[in-house]
Amino acid sequence: MSLATALRELHVPGTPLVVPNAWDAASAQIVEAAGFPAVATSSNATAAVLGYDDGEHAPVDDVLTAAARIARAVSVPVTVDFERGYRLAPAELVERFVATGAVGLNLEDSDPATGELVDPDAQAEFLAAVREAAGDALVINARIDVFLRQAGPAEEQVRAALDRGARYLAAGADCVYPIGAGDLDVIAVLTTQIDGPVNVAYGQGAHSLADYAARGVARVSFGPMFQRHLYATFAGTTLPALSADRNPFAL
Repeated sequence: MSLATALRELHVPGTPLVVPNAWDAASAQIVEAAGFPAVATSSNATAAVLGYDDGEHAPVDDVLTAAARIARAVSVPVTVDFERGYRLAPAELVERFVATGAVGLNLEDSDPATGELVDPDAQAEFLAAVREAAGDALVINARIDVFLRQAGPAEEQVRAALDRGARYLAAGADCVYPIGAGDLDVIAVLTTQIDGPVNVAYGQGAHSLADYAARGVARVSFGPMFQRHLYATFAGTTLPALSADRNPFAL
């Protein structure tokens, strides 16, 4: 079985794939060693390691090199947060991405430069072109940003997410990711009415994994939360202890 097929089959509604997001080879190896069956990256966390802000500010060559290092470091499938594709044409995007060894990618539907939502027809066409170029070699997780961008009243956000989800799955996406949907009732509506796997972000509401499973979620992501937690501990606890001449490793 290919790594792409293995990753695709891990997306089971009601038995979600849990992906503690990594940001470099070392953190990816920790995730694998802990027994998680796949490694996902966070664009925000990876950009921070590379010395850039999130939002496609990191050079695409650096991002792809980082993805390749992570993919080489682990034996499980790797899926990469690739923002909106770094303005690469679909064929070039797929060619360069597949060369990294990663087998999945997130593609979002808002413009990193402006924060504006991309027209759903245009995004569906983009996803269809990526699918055509990739065949079954890549697992496409289509991010839906209507909740994140707070695009309209709450009910309109749900309607827009359902519409975009249907379009993106029809275009060839394997999973849709309505990031920012935190209310469990809303999540239940999305998983019930979207005819395909749904990914949610743990940070939106921080419900239990059992809560997500009970509502039919197929994947749970964490974005940069683990990196931020570790760095906050380093800055807020470890280094202050050292500055006060206390053992920073005995805390």
